[in-house]
Amino acid sequence: MATIGFIGLGNMGGPMAANLVKAGHQVKGFDLMDAAKSKFVETGGTATGTAAEASAEVDVLVTMLPAGRHVRELYTGAGGLLETVAPKTLLIDCSTIDVATAREVAAAAAGQGLDMVDAPVSGGVGGAEAGTLTFMVGGEDQAFERARPILEAMGKTIVHAGGAGNGQAAKICNNMVLGISMIAVCEAFALAEKLGLDHQKLFDISSKASGQCWSLTTYCPVPGPVPTSPANRDYKAGFTAAMMLKDLRLAQEASREAGAATPLGKHAESLYAEFEEGGQGATDFSGIIKMLRAQG
Repeated sequence: MATIGFIGLGNMGGPMAANLVKAGHQVKGFDLMDAAKSKFVETGGTATGTAAEASAEVDVLVTMLPAGRHVRELYTGAGGLLETVAPKTLLIDCSTIDVATAREVAAAAAGQGLDMVDAPVSGGVGGAEAGTLTFMVGGEDQAFERARPILEAMGKTIVHAGGAGNGQAAKICNNMVLGISMIAVCEAFALAEKLGLDHQKLFDISSKASGQCWSLTTYCPVPGPVPTSPANRDYKAGFTAAMMLKDLRLAQEASREAGAATPLGKHAESLYAEFEEGGQGATDFSGIIKMLRAQG
């Protein structure tokens, strides 16, 4: 069993760290919020007063932070963790951030002789709690093999996407597909309502026809056809509209830097921005059907 430091014990990081404790690892955790640290202690973890304390004398350091600037500052800022962690510490960043920052920080880690992977996740809070997350991992083969058993304690599917930053690339490309497809499914149901077509009838047909997709069959944006979808809980978030907008913006940033054409991704970003500006950032992203209905 390993000694693990975990920085970022929020809605996703908290249950991920708890699953490492359940797997038998000794886990030291830090978060800026005292409530998050207290909850972590209840799961059997040890809370620390600073990020530096959480990362000291550990075999593995896992970070789950809001944005690229936080990751960059934590690792490479003045007095950053790359200067203070033990020489053989494995670094695993599970944050969803821009590709450029992931590669920049990984290069800085390599310059210090440290193994590092970027390992953003898919699966939401439910997946974090159940330990069924999908990890999309970027990094050298050796670093990936070191990270695999740690990630397997928190997730069900672990995929090596290639070199540094490729985990982030996979995450934003996947979530661009998700954002676009959810809008398409919402538009279809909104149109069906206007045409007098029953929700269940459309679901029964499209789920077995060419319109089949995850946004329809697993996360259907109307109540009824998929009882576990947020639509049945007044769109209480499994994955918020604000988080979807963050990922779509990251995809557009990467698209501009790479010179790729992503017109549907750009339009999806604008629609989710409008939804958030309407005060719906904390709503599940499938709740965008409400805005589309109102526009109709």
